[in-house]
Amino acid sequence: MEVLGIDFGGSGIKGAIVDTKTGELVTERHRIETPQPATPDAVAEVMAQLTDHFNWKGKVGVGVPAVVKNGVMLTAANIDDSWIGQEVNKKLSDKTGCEVECVNDADAAGIAEIHFGAGAKEKGMVFLLTVGTGIGTVIFVDKHLVPNLELGHLEFKGKTIERYSADSVRKRKDLSWEEWGTRFNKALDYYDKMFNPNLFIIGGGVSKKMDRFEDCIKVDTPVVPAEMQNNAGIIGAALNMVYK
Repeated sequence: MEVLGIDFGGSGIKGAIVDTKTGELVTERHRIETPQPATPDAVAEVMAQLTDHFNWKGKVGVGVPAVVKNGVMLTAANIDDSWIGQEVNKKLSDKTGCEVECVNDADAAGIAEIHFGAGAKEKGMVFLLTVGTGIGTVIFVDKHLVPNLELGHLEFKGKTIERYSADSVRKRKDLSWEEWGTRFNKALDYYDKMFNPNLFIIGGGVSKKMDRFEDCIKVDTPVVPAEMQNNAGIIGAALNMVYK
């Protein structure tokens, strides 16, 4: 089954047709700048441009930077606040003429990893972290998603976990990789004691640089980098139409 997957980010909206049986892109990615401000009407117009570009009339999966519950956006990260309370599935379906289903963008990346990436052969609980400006968290139990977790916001050392150990903290404080890796290990240790997963998957920009801090990771649970890289959001959004 083929699904058009779209990754809706703060700077760009990217799409490609995905073979959901293999997790591979059937087409080249097409990217359109995210409109500023990223209002519902402006973004819906871009979604229509993407479906027109691919001459697409089938199912569309979209990863969005927000908590999505029962088809309604409850938060808005790096996009316009007017998305909050919006019936996003209905709005985008009406605009494109396609069946559209939205999912949190970190969840989308996790779905790609759990089915075709670093978590594909793992059973039990898998805990994925997308580490960048903040920390996105995704948990799967026997490949079933626990949606919309915001565990980067848990209180930790007088702050939150992401304000203590996100990659943006490393850059802002000009920490060495060893200094930052020690901080990040403390966050992993906290999650490890709280959830006892079988595997940690590290996504986001730092996943390509794990050799610089992996010696700082001391938790007993295996820790591996994500494998799907920049296409994870597109692939996972498409797969969500199949595995939801």
